[in-house]
Amino acid sequence: MKNIMSLGCGLFLLCIANMSHAHQLSTAYLKGSFNETGVYSGELQVRLYDLEQAIGVDADGDGKLRWQELQNRADAVTQYLQYHLQFSRAQQACITAIEPDWQIDSHFNEGYLILPVRAQCPINGEVTIHYSAFFEIDSQHKLLLSMLNEKNTNPRMLSDDNRSLNINEKNGNRFATFKEFLVQGAVHIWIGTDHILFLLSLLLTCVLVRRNHAWTANNNLRDIVMRTTWIVTAFTLAHSITLTATALHWIQLPSRWVEVGIAISVALTALNNIFPLVLRLGWLTFGFGLLHGMGFAGALGELGLPTDQQALTVLAFNLGVEIGQMAIVLIVLPLLLFARKFYFYSRYSVSALSLVIFLVAAQWTLQRI
Repeated sequence: MKNIMSLGCGLFLLCIANMSHAHQLSTAYLKGSFNETGVYSGELQVRLYDLEQAIGVDADGDGKLRWQELQNRADAVTQYLQYHLQFSRAQQACITAIEPDWQIDSHFNEGYLILPVRAQCPINGEVTIHYSAFFEIDSQHKLLLSMLNEKNTNPRMLSDDNRSLNINEKNGNRFATFKEFLVQGAVHIWIGTDHILFLLSLLLTCVLVRRNHAWTANNNLRDIVMRTTWIVTAFTLAHSITLTATALHWIQLPSRWVEVGIAISVALTALNNIFPLVLRLGWLTFGFGLLHGMGFAGALGELGLPTDQQALTVLAFNLGVEIGQMAIVLIVLPLLLFARKFYFYSRYSVSALSLVIFLVAAQWTLQRI
């Protein structure tokens, strides 16, 4: 269920819209613009009365729409509007999404729902917008379309007789697309707690060696750097393979089980620090890295790939992930190099931190199953 946000404090808990204005003109509004990366960002405003007539949102039928009733039908609203509002460019379908953070407004004493719209399109070619919502209940319904990056801001109209509109948008910028997906790749690993904890679990023992069934400080700096490099390289190679293969639809696994697998990988890696069975972590990292690559691909899929720039965007996103990963390593490793000098770290801290990571990952596993 999407999280719906109201526009003001007065709408915070309850929104009541009178449903008795069927005689008024049925009009929806779409305004937004394309950026250099082929992404359309805008907002769609639809009349609450029209939503009620099309899919039924007034659960108790009292003629008043309450905020909770709208929340309860959020998935249906999203599916209906995504089906009836479609973007394409250069005759290739765009990935269109109705996003969260909905708001309420009023036009001519009519309640309106405002929904953010995002569409990832190819960066080149003529844009076509196809709209077909509400025509089945009102053939006089209209959509007023405004492109905010045009000098001429007069809205264009889509109707039952004219459901598609071609727009001559300027071509996108390949470098801007590359830069955008590069940044998104870095951001994804920084906000991906499961990926960070997996990497942290691997790094905790990189500054230690196992002697007499106990962890002890490794004073060989070259050995530490080589072990860390091997682990990072194995992780990079593994998730690059599956990120690319999954993003380009060469392999497809259910996202639910990928997320479960990622959680299990974090738990087992942390547990291995407490009860070491695998001391050479390179192959372990590679195996689990394949799962994490599929997780990265899921995030990339949510952003949407420009169909005419798939290879470019996958490469950029992958490089962004590597930059984000290296930033984490460059921050964490010096701290661990310093901490390894203290007996408390090797004797207690590694096990304590690994136990916390294990418990968090175990909880994720149970939640995701």
